[in-house]
Amino acid sequence: MLNCPRCASADTVKSGIKIGRQRYKCKTWQYCFTISHKSDTAIPDQRRLALSLYLEGLGFRSIGRILGFSHVAVFQWVKTFGENLESIKRPAAQIVELDELQSYVGRTKTTAGFGLLLIDLANAFSMLSLAPEGS
Repeated sequence: MLNCPRCASADTVKSGIKIGRQRYKCKTWQYCFTISHKSDTAIPDQRRLALSLYLEGLGFRSIGRILGFSHVAVFQWVKTFGENLESIKRPAAQIVELDELQSYVGRTKTTAGFGLLLIDLANAFSMLSLAPEGS
């Protein structure tokens, strides 16, 4: 049995079910209480751990086995967390034409060399650097 949260006595008995939760009664204080949370519901720390494991690359079924929940529940947690991140989501990418780059590459006589495309996402800035081979 559970210990009484008021007096920590182990002298408790079951006392019915209230809103789907088992109630207990302390024989010493005649105090009725329920468990703090259902055994099949996740506390926020478990949900954050599930999200961290998902971001590390584990699958829903693996996370479910580790935490003791169904893979469907883990999927729902991750999905809900993703829907709540509206403020962090980046705006949709814009279509950019690269016709100047295509005409420049088409005019060059040598195809040897390498290019380096730098993109700064924070400032929405991109730069293309072309260098001939051997430099």
